[in-house]
Amino acid sequence: MPARPQFDDDQRRARLARRHHLAPDARADRAEQVVDDLVAVHATDPATVFLAVAARLATPGISDTERALYRDGTVLRQHGMRSTLFAIPAALAPTVYTSTTAKLVARERARLLKDFAASGRDADWTAGVESAVQDALADSELTGSQIGELVPQLREKIEYGAGTSYHAEQSVGMRLLRLLGMEGSMVRRRPVGSWTSSQHRWAPGPPAPAAPSAAERAEAQRELARRWLDRYGPATEDDLVWWTGWGVREVRAALAGCAAVEVELAGGATGFVLPGDLDPVAEPGPWAALLPALDPTAMNGKHRDWYLLSGHRPQLVDRSGNIGPTVWWNGRVVGGWAQRPDGEVVFELLEDAGREADAAIAARATELRAVLGDARVTPRFRTPLERRLTS
Repeated sequence: MPARPQFDDDQRRARLARRHHLAPDARADRAEQVVDDLVAVHATDPATVFLAVAARLATPGISDTERALYRDGTVLRQHGMRSTLFAIPAALAPTVYTSTTAKLVARERARLLKDFAASGRDADWTAGVESAVQDALADSELTGSQIGELVPQLREKIEYGAGTSYHAEQSVGMRLLRLLGMEGSMVRRRPVGSWTSSQHRWAPGPPAPAAPSAAERAEAQRELARRWLDRYGPATEDDLVWWTGWGVREVRAALAGCAAVEVELAGGATGFVLPGDLDPVAEPGPWAALLPALDPTAMNGKHRDWYLLSGHRPQLVDRSGNIGPTVWWNGRVVGGWAQRPDGEVVFELLEDAGREADAAIAARATELRAVLGDARVTPRFRTPLERRLTS
């Protein structure tokens, strides 16, 4: 049996630098190009989308991402992998929905109807409230609070988890608007306030698609796996399971469907690349980057030791596995950064990267301070180093 092709860590880092637009000569011109090549950008924290794109643009800034999201609609916010909110290319939205979100929606709707019924609100009642929400959005974009003023049923409270440790009370609106957003029958538009705000206005979207067949789901999973492997490969089966939230059998079927080729990674682990993607990528020149919390390059898979030393994790990763703001030098995480209340961008290196790195990182910090302008960014998931830098 012929030996498997081998990929060392340097080659994996070179691919990230070029394919994720981090090397100086690989910067992108438009927000759509960045989002498309990252496949999906975490949007749980609104600032992540804007700062992840800005770090990869030839002319860093916020306005081009606002254009793509709010004027042109070429980038959409949508729930997808691991039931997480992402910014994705509009053209990829059907694939994400069919491969992943549809299953989440079915589970969430069944749970919602069960909880509503337990409080005396049957399926017909729920359908009537949904119709009223769509009527409210017919003439203008509205915040969740504004929709609640027009549809008072959304302000009613229900209990869930009675008799359990997670017993709580929720508003109808909190549950129902989230479900309609997952289905896509409501879409997030420009936020109230600045680009860092998580309070979005809502607009009507297309009717929720019919539940996909097993064959349609499998085909969409194949396509999403192909897109991801093209940008993040070589990567392991575990990495794709982690990123998608799919079951192991689904991931294996998707890898087989896109004819992924087995390769050997440093340390002997088995990775996968697309057929025709075995040639080495040219090493980039020296590069530095300050990437935001939850950046997709830093969150690209389960196994991160090839770019994030285990000794750095306690300072940069919270207890749930969410990575904070990171400082990169030549494909490795070497520290973290934060923005202080006065707007200053500060960073701390967790290892000596050398004088060239110090100068390049300082230049990226100055660039980031200009991008932030009057905005103040505090990550939703705070890490020990970020907290220390802002204390």
